[in-house]
Amino acid sequence: MTNIYKRALKTWGKEPQMLQVIEEMSELIKEILKNINRKKDNLAEIIEETADVEIMLNQLKSCYDIEKQVEDYKAQKLLKIEKRLDDWEKLKGK
Repeated sequence: MTNIYKRALKTWGKEPQMLQVIEEMSELIKEILKNINRKKDNLAEIIEETADVEIMLNQLKSCYDIEKQVEDYKAQKLLKIEKRLDDWEKLKGK
């Protein structure tokens, strides 16, 4: 997969692809807002836009060669979230 991301960057260039990341993220935001604010049944669109965003985020990580750093940071953040959830559940369990 990484090869595809690198090929896309080489073919279309860094700046256009990073702008594409922003575009795909805004499309996902738009679909989430429709779902929440307008109670629209648009799960298919949310699925499609989520896939697009994940692809573009992977391309962004490849572009900046930050795959490892993002994974490390994500693992740290998940531990913090887990601790907050544990604390919250203890507080609510009293």
